[in-house]
Amino acid sequence: MLDPAISILVRMTSQQNDALLFNLDEHTETTYVWHSKFEDRFKDHHHKKGQLTYVEGGVIFLYTREQSYFIPARHYVWVPAGVTHHLEHRYRSTIVRNVYFNAKNEIDHSFFDHIGIYPVNDLLLEMLKFSENWNGNIYPGSFEYGFLETLKSILPAISKHPLPIVVPTTDNERLRPVLWYIRQHLSEELTLEKIALETGFSERTLSRLFQASLKTSFFQYLKLVRMTRAMEKLLETDRTVTEIAYEVGYDSIAAFSNTFYKMTGQRPSAFKELKLSSLTQN
Repeated sequence: MLDPAISILVRMTSQQNDALLFNLDEHTETTYVWHSKFEDRFKDHHHKKGQLTYVEGGVIFLYTREQSYFIPARHYVWVPAGVTHHLEHRYRSTIVRNVYFNAKNEIDHSFFDHIGIYPVNDLLLEMLKFSENWNGNIYPGSFEYGFLETLKSILPAISKHPLPIVVPTTDNERLRPVLWYIRQHLSEELTLEKIALETGFSERTLSRLFQASLKTSFFQYLKLVRMTRAMEKLLETDRTVTEIAYEVGYDSIAAFSNTFYKMTGQRPSAFKELKLSSLTQN
């Protein structure tokens, strides 16, 4: 039985979280600014405003009901209004910036209709920094509101190349132990045959499960998870590229580097520089 004091604390925390979400959507005509990690207090939730979240010097994950997204340093995520999601900050991050834009004043551009992870150029970074002392509702007619609308209007023009790595997720209870096994054994040689044997499936059944539940093959899923884990380690550890390649299951540095380049457009060594770039900006 839950301790009464803990039960009260849980209810209070839940009420505080509900109040935060209410404040965010209370005035639909405003842009809402919150430069903190408050979003990770919530599990699955949605709001009526389009969301831009930028983390400086850390790594976050965005989860929807269908997919998970990795947001590395010097990148931001755009979440359209109404999309159910939650954020997870796995590492200590120095600065978090959240801006929620009035969806009724949405610019007519397909960019705003889809979740996307994009690099932050110097112009956008300086504009986000300029707003660092603003919090809460920003009302139409104010200088601050006009400034943030300008920031929003340039996003489609400066965000041409979304990060292509998106890992599908599933509620399929049969497949969940398989996905857990993969994540726990990434450094090993993983084949469909081995994983089927370890998790009690036939290869044929397991292959079909991946296609039906994740809309991708086992091999593509494995590659996505390995690349995501590699990106995480490149930014949040001091391990070398060679060490990381072995830790995520590659016995050839060249194969690791080439796969990484094909999926991200950068070599692992260049991607690792994002960490240094992020630190020098603070």
